[in-house]
Parts: sequence; C-alpha cells; structure tokens
Amino acid sequence: MGIRELHRQFVEKRVSVSEVVRGYIDRIRKSRLNAYITVFEEEALECAKRIDDKIACGDKVGILEGIPVAVKDNICVKGYPTTCGSKILERFVPPYDATVVERLKQQGVIMLGKTNMDEFAMGSSNEYSYFGPTLNPIDEERVPGGSSGGSAAAVGAGEALVALGSDTGGSIRLPAAYCGVVGLKPTYGRVSRYGLVAFASSLDQIGPIAGEVEDVAILLQVIAGFDERDSTSLDAEVPNYLEEMQGEVSGWRIGLPKEYWGEGIDDAIKATVRDAVREWEKLGVRVKEISLPHTKYAIPTYYLIATAEASSNLARYDGIRYGLSCDGGTTQEVHVNTRTEGFGDEVKRRIMLGTFALKAGYKEEYYLKATQVRELIRGDFMKAFEEVDLMVTPTAPVLPFKLGERVKDPLAMYIVDVLTVGVNLAGLPAISIPYGEVEGLPVGVQIIGPFLGESKILRLAYALERVTR
Repeated sequence: MGIRELHRQFVEKRVSVSEVVRGYIDRIRKSRLNAYITVFEEEALECAKRIDDKIACGDKVGILEGIPVAVKDNICVKGYPTTCGSKILERFVPPYDATVVERLKQQGVIMLGKTNMDEFAMGSSNEYSYFGPTLNPIDEERVPGGSSGGSAAAVGAGEALVALGSDTGGSIRLPAAYCGVVGLKPTYGRVSRYGLVAFASSLDQIGPIAGEVEDVAILLQVIAGFDERDSTSLDAEVPNYLEEMQGEVSGWRIGLPKEYWGEGIDDAIKATVRDAVREWEKLGVRVKEISLPHTKYAIPTYYLIATAEASSNLARYDGIRYGLSCDGGTTQEVHVNTRTEGFGDEVKRRIMLGTFALKAGYKEEYYLKATQVRELIRGDFMKAFEEVDLMVTPTAPVLPFKLGERVKDPLAMYIVDVLTVGVNLAGLPAISIPYGEVEGLPVGVQIIGPFLGESKILRLAYALERVTR
C-alpha cells in the first residue's frame, strides 16, 4: 500500500505504527540485500510509540506521521553516522540534520536508517561501497543500480515504504529502473542540498524514491522549496503536486529524442518503452521525433565536469579536520596516508581525472571546454521544449547486469549513464517509472520535463500508472 492508504489504516486503528515499523525492521534484519548501512531501530520504535499514543488520544495526525522512510547515507541525519559508503567517513557523525531530513521530521516520519550507496555517490551499480554491494531485490545476482542502490532496493524489497536518494548523473533514476520502483530527480535547486555531502556541486540533487507516483509527489511536496542555507536553492513557489498530477494529458506533445533511441540501447528495452508511449497515445497524447544533437558529447562532458568538481570537493578529507586520520611523520604524510587508505579505487580514479582536468595548461582544453559544451547541451533541451511539453526515453540502455560484470571496466560502467547525464547537465527534472519486463527484469521509462516542470512529469507518469495498474 502507499502513503495515503497506510495513513488511513493508522487513523482507523486497523494497524499500529509500532507494528508496521517493527515489521520493517524485522525484514531489514533478515534481508540479504545489504540495503542499509545503519538502522535506527531504537529511535524508530520510540517515535512509533509516541505516534500510537497520539492516535489513541484522538489527536489528529498528518499524512506522513508514522510513515517509514529510508535515507541515503550521504544525507546528514543528526546523531547518526553519515559514511557516504566510504571508509574515510566510517565514524563521522554530523551535528545537524540536512534540510530535507529536518522537513520530513517536522511531518512526523519514522526514519528507519541510512541506506547503502556507491562511495561518495560515484558509481552506477552500488558495487563501490566500502560496506559491500547491495543486491537487486528482483534478482540477487544482479546489481540494483547506483549510486542510490540501497534506497531503491529498500523500497523495492519492502524494507522501506519510501526513501530519499541523490542524483548527480542518474543516481536516482537508474536504481529506480533496475529495482522496479519510481524515482524523481527534481530541477536543480528545487530541493535544498544543505546537508547533502557534495560530489559535484553543480549537478547534485536530492529526490524521492517510492513504489508509486503519488508517494513521490507527497514526498516532493514536503522537501521542495527555498532554503536560505543553500546558495543554489531556487526561490520559487512550490505548486500542489498532488492536485496538479490528477489532470488530463490529452493534447500534450511528447518528444522522442532520436539520439536516445539509437545504437547501444537494448532493442527489447526500446520496444517496451514504445509500448508505454502507445498507452499515452491512447489517452490523446501526440508524439513526434525530435533531436538533441549534442547528446553524443554528454558522457565526456559530464565526466570532465563531475570529476573536476569531485576533485575540489573531496580535497577536504585530509586526515586533519574530521573523518579517518592515519599516522604520519608530517602533515603531508598524514594527508597522503589517510586518502590512500580511506578512499576506494573508483573515488581515487575520479579524483585523479578531475585533478588532471583542472591542471594548469589543461584546464582550458578540458574543463572549460566541457562547461561550454554543457551550455550547448542545455540549449538543445531549451530549443526542444519549444516544440514539445515533455520528452520520453528509456532510463537505462541495458537491463540490470550481473554483479562483477562491469566493475573492472570503468568505461563500460560509465556508459550505463548515457541516457541520464544530459538531464543533470541541463539542470532539468526527470522521473523513471517502471513499465513492463524483459526477461523477468523491470524496464524503466524516463520522462524529462522543462525547468520546474515536475507537475507535468508527475501527471504524465500518473496517467500511465493508472492505465497499466
């Protein structure tokens, strides 16, 4: 059941919050998926009891009170470890809540724990975690996608009703597609990044993951909005997403970017997503092929910008201020020893790539050129949205792959993000929703919207969900 139905069960006293939370914790404890790094068992049960007492007294409870939520482990929760899936932050405990956590706590949600992730959100398979890989809840021999694989697997396996993830180049949408759930990456700045441990500051965005579109809308309603503590936060009115997603889609124009349907995309995935498009056509949606001509540069542009920003952001982990600190005779030795032992191979690889891209003599040739191409990619999207209301593509070019299949081949891993990174470069919103199966594995359909177009995305996604369910 979704948030609304579970809330009704609480209010009508058909089930207690404590029973539900205990059930989730029991399932987490017995699970082999490794979706969580930290579980807040004691605090979750204490919060559940307080809400049960409130309901017993006849007090009114909000729609999110008592709802079990999981939080990706790069989002700060006061008093609990925030590891980012890394040894270097294994014992780091933040003294404050991230803005999104603060806002959810104000609504009375139950925080179940912190979910597993690729180290510092750098990965597409959730195999780069210091705490071991997360398994796909549909096929435990396969990856759940990354980097928010723990959050998506937890929702997909019934180890959380809803969850928060972060998306730098597809890290919400790809795991959502691979675990058969719904994941939304909002417009850059729509949701505060305060309390999100930075990977690439111009690309990172927090977003919701859930089993159905309505629950994503409910979570987004709470976490969206201006935050003066985040200098990139947008001071824009937040619409009523639940109301706006209920409308009709007849007459809307959907664009199919031809670059997202070409070589390298699994034919069975393309056929399945085209079936979804036909369902929308039955609802009166008009479909046309469009072009985003600079898409071929998206992967190299993304990996230049993301690694350069990562190199800068991760310089703070020096063994002096906080986190892991390894012995050394000099400050320089402490710095080198700490980073050598504390960072995994993929993080080191990206730091080196980013440092090279920013190096004197190379910065103009690589990093600055990438920022110029980024504007061309953004311009492609802006021009296309003059012709269409939304765009539809597959979320992933391939089905969930086997554990270990790509982990030793960085390029093969990076190319998995080929259909998602462009959205982050342009700062636009996008959602992945499950539709159909291929070989028993879920297929994700990606809907891309214009700037602050979350309401449109949710409406189109909800329209498909209603007819297919």
